[in-house]
Amino acid sequence: MKRDALLDAAEALLCEQGTQALTLSAVAERAQVSKGGLLYHFPNKEALIRGLVERLIEEFDALIASYETGGPGSYTRAFVEANLAVVMDRDHSRLLRRWATVSAAAADPALLTQLREAMHRWHGDPGDDPDPVAAQVARLAAEGLWEVVMHDPDLYDEAQLETLRERLLALL
Repeated sequence: MKRDALLDAAEALLCEQGTQALTLSAVAERAQVSKGGLLYHFPNKEALIRGLVERLIEEFDALIASYETGGPGSYTRAFVEANLAVVMDRDHSRLLRRWATVSAAAADPALLTQLREAMHRWHGDPGDDPDPVAAQVARLAAEGLWEVVMHDPDLYDEAQLETLRERLLALL
């Protein structure tokens, strides 16, 4: 539980103040633990960012799995639903967390390796999709929508997002 509190504190600092604010001392202070307590879980800043990336990937994989129903094309439908669930989340916390984590990892190409591996899983082989090209288009559109809304959360209202969700799912 303490590990998650430290990751939450790091995400909050990133979202509120940007990557320059992410220091081990600032995270420890924000999480109200000693720096030694932080170092027990994350021996350096790279380990902390790696923890952020791992959690982001695990949470998104779990969200996809929560929409998975089985059968042909179910992974792509689940991927689209998961992306749109994040986009349609009105408090935008998951959008900001993704931006914060990716921004922090971008400073070190080694840290981006985990994200690249996840992207290969998420966007790679369309598997058993009846129309593999439509599956790729839907996945890319859902991911792109996430990216756009991350930069301007109020660009689309709830009705517009629902229309986009329905259209993407109809492609499949």
